[in-house]
Amino acid sequence: MSFFIADAMAQTGAGAGSGGLLSLLFPIGLIVILYFFMIRPQMKRQKEHRALIERLAKGDEVITIGGVAGRVVNLGDNFIELEVADGVTIKMRRPAVEAVLPKGSLKDL
Repeated sequence: MSFFIADAMAQTGAGAGSGGLLSLLFPIGLIVILYFFMIRPQMKRQKEHRALIERLAKGDEVITIGGVAGRVVNLGDNFIELEVADGVTIKMRRPAVEAVLPKGSLKDL
């Protein structure tokens, strides 16, 4: 019946030391790969968005995260006012701005 169950053999103590270092290499490699493929690009996007928010000026045409398009009428520290139609303004938080459009994109306003 020994062909169904392999016999257990004792390992020597000399091979165990090099296996410990090799077993740490895999988790460290995973952390490095995770950093370069997930964490670093996300930090770059956050930095670009922060710069976009700081560069906002009156008259910029923007789109918010919710899909509202409008022209910046008034800027505050935390809020902006967008003109979405003639005489219709709404107040939004500055971080809600997703993108700045090229000038003249919103000719209907």
